[in-house]
Amino acid sequence: MKLKAASGYTCYVKDLNKTAEFYEKLGLQIKSRNPDRLILYLNWYRIDFVAQDKENKPEIQKEATSDNKGEGVFLYFSVDDVDETYKELLALGLKPFSEPRNMSWGNREFIVKDPDGYKIVLFKRKVAKNPTD
Repeated sequence: MKLKAASGYTCYVKDLNKTAEFYEKLGLQIKSRNPDRLILYLNWYRIDFVAQDKENKPEIQKEATSDNKGEGVFLYFSVDDVDETYKELLALGLKPFSEPRNMSWGNREFIVKDPDGYKIVLFKRKVAKNPTD
């Protein structure tokens, strides 16, 4: 088996309007919207948001309505300037879950949670000083 690419993910949400407002503040573009589904893009990466009360597949219903959405999962979005992004989100009225900090693996990052508790890590990779770093 050879995987070809990752193209997106699906999240189940309580309120599509709150979700749309949050992700638009982060800079994602709405490509499609109907009463049950919202499709956003960040460049070529697709994110589907589905109204949790509209899911009819029994194998997904239990998780779709869980209060611990995305438990243990962190979605990483790259930014040009972590500290500036943090300040911009504060100015937009968003309350990040953590403050910017340098991580041992070289990223500078912070976490913000969406209205349903999905965790978004906004990060900038460390720039190597030479090719062996």
